Amino acid sequence: MPSRLSPEELAPPSKVRPAGRAFSFKWPFMLKLTRFGSRRWAALVTPLLMLALVILVFGSIQRLIAEVDYDDVTLALRATPWHSVALAVLFTAASFVALSFYDVSALAYAGRRLPYPIVALTAFCAYAVGNTAGFGIVSAGAVRFRFYSRFGAEPDEIARIIGFVTAAFGLGLTLTTALGALVSSDEMASIVNVSPPLIQASAAVLLILVSALLLIPAARQGALRLGRHTVPWPSVRVVLLQAAATLCDITATAAVLWVLLPPLPIAFPGFAAIFAVAIGLGVVSHVPAGLGVFETVIVAALGNAVPVDNVLGALILYRLVYHALPLVLSTAIIGSLEVRRIFARKAVSRAVVAAGRLAPQSLAVLSMVAGTILIVAGVTPLPAERLEFLSNTLPLPILEGANFLSSVLGMVLLIAARGLAHRLDGSWWMSLSVTGLALFLAALRASNITEIVLLAVLLAALLATQREFNRPSRMLRQPLTGRWLVAIVTVVVMVVAVMLFAYRDIEYTNELWWQFEFAAEAPRSLRAALAVVLVTGAVGVWSLTRFARLTVEPPAAAELAEAAAIVQRQFNPNANLVLMGDKSLVFSEARDAFIMFAQQGRSWIALFDPVGPKEAWPELIFRFSELARLHGGRPVFYQVRPENLSLYADAGLYAFKLGENAQLKLKTFDLAGAKRADFRRALNKGEREGLGFEVLEPQAVALCLDDLQAVSDAWLAKHNVREKRFSLGAFDRTYVASQPTAVLRQDGRIVAFATVLRTALKDEISVDLMRFSPDASNVTMDYLFAKLILHFKEEGYVWLDLGMAPLAGFQPHATASVWNRVAHTVFEHGERFYHFRGLRSFKGKFLPEWQSRFIAVGGGRNPLLALADVAVLIGGGVRGVVAK
Repeated sequence: MPSRLSPEELAPPSKVRPAGRAFSFKWPFMLKLTRFGSRRWAALVTPLLMLALVILVFGSIQRLIAEVDYDDVTLALRATPWHSVALAVLFTAASFVALSFYDVSALAYAGRRLPYPIVALTAFCAYAVGNTAGFGIVSAGAVRFRFYSRFGAEPDEIARIIGFVTAAFGLGLTLTTALGALVSSDEMASIVNVSPPLIQASAAVLLILVSALLLIPAARQGALRLGRHTVPWPSVRVVLLQAAATLCDITATAAVLWVLLPPLPIAFPGFAAIFAVAIGLGVVSHVPAGLGVFETVIVAALGNAVPVDNVLGALILYRLVYHALPLVLSTAIIGSLEVRRIFARKAVSRAVVAAGRLAPQSLAVLSMVAGTILIVAGVTPLPAERLEFLSNTLPLPILEGANFLSSVLGMVLLIAARGLAHRLDGSWWMSLSVTGLALFLAALRASNITEIVLLAVLLAALLATQREFNRPSRMLRQPLTGRWLVAIVTVVVMVVAVMLFAYRDIEYTNELWWQFEFAAEAPRSLRAALAVVLVTGAVGVWSLTRFARLTVEPPAAAELAEAAAIVQRQFNPNANLVLMGDKSLVFSEARDAFIMFAQQGRSWIALFDPVGPKEAWPELIFRFSELARLHGGRPVFYQVRPENLSLYADAGLYAFKLGENAQLKLKTFDLAGAKRADFRRALNKGEREGLGFEVLEPQAVALCLDDLQAVSDAWLAKHNVREKRFSLGAFDRTYVASQPTAVLRQDGRIVAFATVLRTALKDEISVDLMRFSPDASNVTMDYLFAKLILHFKEEGYVWLDLGMAPLAGFQPHATASVWNRVAHTVFEHGERFYHFRGLRSFKGKFLPEWQSRFIAVGGGRNPLLALADVAVLIGGGVRGVVAK
């Protein structure tokens, strides 16, 4: 991760090492780090394992309900008392109130405080999305990242928030299971066929372990060591409050299903323990929303105690009340806030503005739910009274066509959901038209009220949030990742299982495909299911085979000239590195902004934030990320600024701190004081030795390129290093001649030089190449820098960018993330591999202002593989990294 100033240009670092355990840092160790968790085959194997689990689960549940009749399930569903449904809604509200305190505690743990209404809105939307979409850490975490980052939270803080919430939920499940099993061991024994003493002993051990894990580190105000990692612990008060909130949440959630079930031969505590186990297995299975896994555990546990048809009916209502209802409400709330924002005559609160950023995720999940319900409705039989009504009011061809088309539209909504999550306008238009047509067909088919209300809410929310879907796209260009394909296939497998369950008494014959009658519901469902399977298969094959590696070409001379003109109209002088011509370019639609990038392995690595007007950045960042994904690549943004992290989160990228960038304020720089003594001595000694300083404009630089190259070649030979690339300039004659250059002369001969990067705005300058002759004075570097700083201070420039110190600024505090700890360890002990501390020390003597720099990575949460590709790219190959 080289910075602006290469470490080879510095004096040798100090050999004094801090006291403590020795650490041998070698390149093979780095190779192991880069491979950890980042295997290419994992992206393929993980979805395949999940699909295998889905098929296995649905095979198991088919065996469990082998003796159950579909009509009995629908009768049990309709027979559920309205007051039971009302109680379920009430307990759902109580659960979500308790869930909001997860975020309150997590924010306090991370050192952040926000008003409770903002936290409650974020938690409600995050859990409404995460509970339904599954992959809670990813989906709900993405909602939190997008929302909290708008309020200034940094990636490390948000990671701690997500980690706290996840750990609290996991410990809460364990605590609930232990307490419930301990209280109701006798009743549980009759259900799970395990002896009461064994249940009591297991529960007591679990309870003791969890209590010790929660209270002992908190009482000592210390941290919990897990292997090599140390987890900081909150105070006893926070632990107890969070434990109470977790128990309230899980108890209320279990009560939702409890009141929907018929009377059970088990007390509520025992049922809550079984419920917690089912929830936990659903979470760890990574199947979207635990679909099928949760149901299998509940049916297996309760099937011998109460009729299975009653259990299935209660599970369906549970999914509607606890999953679908909060999702619909969160989408309605976000839509209403967006309408308020549109019609507000004065500025609205930040919470209202930020709520609009949650719309894409909520609408994406609601689109998946609506699509699933459409498909299920197409492959299941209609109630007898509704079928009779349709037979008297609707021609058969219209009914057949509406049923077939509704199922296909449901699959389109599933596919378009991914584009909605990424705010693509093509997906918005597609979802809007499909939802409108599906709503018309639902009314035509006299569908149930749930289907109509869901589609109506989705349609209204899409209309209210149009401004959030502002990324130009085409539906057929969207890459469907493995996670989305697994979610879609899970729905299809579930739909086929439901259809087989509904028509298990009908013997299959080939003639079924050609039966068209009002009463012939099995053939109608069979045709709808075939359409869904064919569409899914086509989409899956297309998504898995369409990746074509694209070898990008260097920019043409006209494109370089266009990019150079853009660079001069913005503030970042380092964007002049585009003139090296070794990076490809992606321009905005208006061609007023661009991203410069290069390929290394699967990584498409963009250098810095986009260059150009900031209003063009969101669309450009997303378009570049999608372009990389479209060609099977991994989008990476190297050295991005902290204030822009929310833009990368919106594009589905994860941010990790890289190091700190040194910025020297020229207007306040002077040579007075003890801390500037080295520069005063260098200036005095340089004057005595006859050093002369001059800044050459590009026209003058072109006249002395031979002298400059001689200095550069001698410097490279002395230090036995190769030219770096990508984030550093190399001595390319055309590139050097395009920049101003500060030179030092001695007896008329150039003995040192530094190329200067600048823009027409005269706000900031940056130093790129620095080279000096082997026989130059030992004060040459300090003399050149001091003269350069004073010169550009007089010219009216505000800042001097000294470049990034990689892995600097990572503190090994108690709340540090794993990545933070790894980076700090490498910084402290990796001096043999790279001069981390020496580079930080050199920049530090200028007394600059330090600002964090980040790497934003797509396609996974581990940045090490991306960083390895960056290192290889800058070094010009593996040899350039291993050597110098």
